[in-house]
Amino acid sequence: MSTPMNLQSFIAGRWIGAEPAAALRSAIDGRVVAHTHAEAIDFAEAVDFARVAGLRGLLALDFQQRAQRLKALAKYLLEHKEALYAASVPTGATRSDAWIDIEGGIGTLFAYASLGAGELPSGNVLHEGPAMPLGKGGGFAGTHILVPRRGLAVHINAFNFPVWGLLEKFAPSFLAGLPCIGKPATATSYLTEALVRLIDASGLLPAGSLQLVIGGTGDLLDRLDGRDVVTFTGSADTAAKLRVHPNLVRQSVPFNAEADSLNGAVLADDVTPDDEEFELFVREVAREMTVKAGQKCTAIRRALVPRRHLDAVAERLRARLGRIVVGDPALEGVKMGPLASHAQQADVAERVARLREHAELVCGGGTDVMPVGAGTEHGAFFAPTLLLSRDPWRDAAVHDLEAFGPVSTLMPFDSMDEAVELLARGRGSLVASLVTRSPKVAAQVVPAMAALHGRLHVLDRVSAKESTGHGSPLPPLKHGGPGRAGGGEELGGLRAVRHLLQRAAVQGSPTMLAAITGEHVRGADVIETEVHPFRRHFEDLRVGESLLTHRRTVTEADIVAFGGISGDFFYMHFDEVAARETQFGQRIAHGYFVLSAAAGLFVSPAPGPVLANYGLDTLRFVKPVAIGDTIRARLTCKRRIDRNRVDPSGVGQGVVAWDVEVTNQHGELVASYDILTLVAKRGDAERVD
Repeated sequence: MSTPMNLQSFIAGRWIGAEPAAALRSAIDGRVVAHTHAEAIDFAEAVDFARVAGLRGLLALDFQQRAQRLKALAKYLLEHKEALYAASVPTGATRSDAWIDIEGGIGTLFAYASLGAGELPSGNVLHEGPAMPLGKGGGFAGTHILVPRRGLAVHINAFNFPVWGLLEKFAPSFLAGLPCIGKPATATSYLTEALVRLIDASGLLPAGSLQLVIGGTGDLLDRLDGRDVVTFTGSADTAAKLRVHPNLVRQSVPFNAEADSLNGAVLADDVTPDDEEFELFVREVAREMTVKAGQKCTAIRRALVPRRHLDAVAERLRARLGRIVVGDPALEGVKMGPLASHAQQADVAERVARLREHAELVCGGGTDVMPVGAGTEHGAFFAPTLLLSRDPWRDAAVHDLEAFGPVSTLMPFDSMDEAVELLARGRGSLVASLVTRSPKVAAQVVPAMAALHGRLHVLDRVSAKESTGHGSPLPPLKHGGPGRAGGGEELGGLRAVRHLLQRAAVQGSPTMLAAITGEHVRGADVIETEVHPFRRHFEDLRVGESLLTHRRTVTEADIVAFGGISGDFFYMHFDEVAARETQFGQRIAHGYFVLSAAAGLFVSPAPGPVLANYGLDTLRFVKPVAIGDTIRARLTCKRRIDRNRVDPSGVGQGVVAWDVEVTNQHGELVASYDILTLVAKRGDAERVD
């Protein structure tokens, strides 16, 4: 038997803790696998290190460079994932359960690295435009910018996802330039410690980017101020206490909670036992009860079914759950491991006993499960337990009391309106599922459900082929919910990064706004040279570099030719009589002809640094162009993003957004848009994999 490890905290760039304190036991067989450390943490030192060394290192990088570091870290962790799987064994997770935690967390790093590389600028100012004129003369304008808060983030996590829980909060914080202090739940902190040791060994993060607290938070929260952020994942009761922490309230420290909730799944009344969707519902409820032994904040706690199908659903669930082999996850055939700790086992048993005061037992019900594997009689096992509340309108406990384990309660309804109201009695949840065949039912029910649920999962036979399931938060989508679920938001792609930045309104002349945002703002000074902007390599091109083109008069022949090429013979372009009766009073040119003609005016046709035009944004046709009108275009370098990547031939490249204004002979704007181009670097670019 191996000697229990002494866990250490990672504070101010060093590992501290030698004296053992609390014993942490294997969920499988009860043996001691680790001890927390007895040494007190100097949280003044931790906070100071984050604000000085951490901020200095993070802000020496820009958004793009931090995204590169995230990608490199994700690759490193993926290469060393087996060490994390080995460390996760005492948690009782099966390999597939651990995959969600470990590779799901690493995948989140990859996702945020990709979002950062594709969407964030090369700098530490994110322009939240567009700029808007605030005066009639064009000399006074306003916009918004997002900048690093120059504080730190304290992330307090739950026991059920020791890896993903830290990484899904760390990734957007790191992109936002916030040094992090992570505090995992003690019961499974040995796995989080293994993760942070790998991160430290990688050498990829600036000093102070990430610190780790094993044990209590002491006076940490008392040392924060309005520059900082606190996030919490765990019980609704603990979230409520933290939310009113005196210093967090006094200092107006932003606080984000993602709390346990009584999530629900609804089998719509259009589904019959013969439909594929009926079996999808049963499978989804059973899966959410047994994956991670039901220890997910997104697990299905309330399964709502039409009253006429109640017994059929109960029987199919009983049969499916009866086939689940519970025991040591290392053994072949085991589908569900133990709860994360013996304390958690006792808590679930106590809550199930209270629920059974009002609900019937369909199957399971206690700790008398017979798990397979040597020593498992000392483990924290709990049988998959299905309850049935025949009168959920009178039984308040099923809507208020959560057993955080492999436990769910069936309840009947008589109409879809009733189902929505029963779900609402949970007072807000992270996610709810609707299983239906009918788009009409989905259109009716989902908007009503959305008011009290953070995410809505609509499942039918089509989506089931690719669905990641009811309980799987994904990086691009919001994770969080109203009411009991904490009222916070996590993930959601760049929404999470923006949430962690500080927003400020900025007013001034367009030229000043352009200098501040790093983007061209219309009305700002432009740079006009004899060199066409398309002839400059990425490094040489300056924001504000501009070309005012020659003019072109639009003729009837242009319209006829464009109609013939495009096949667009819309009456406004060809029927003189009908066009005269419209608001324009005459035939007008195709909008896309104007777009094409503008490109002909500003494109430099010879081979050069511009490699490709791959997008067009914010297109607006502002004013019609009639036969005989004369147009010209102004092309201005609006934004540069160094993608830090190379094409297959080894040439480095970046993205350039160009602001295009097309005007007529009166100087009136007729079309407005941004075009996006890939622009080559001069050569000999350093390869970034």
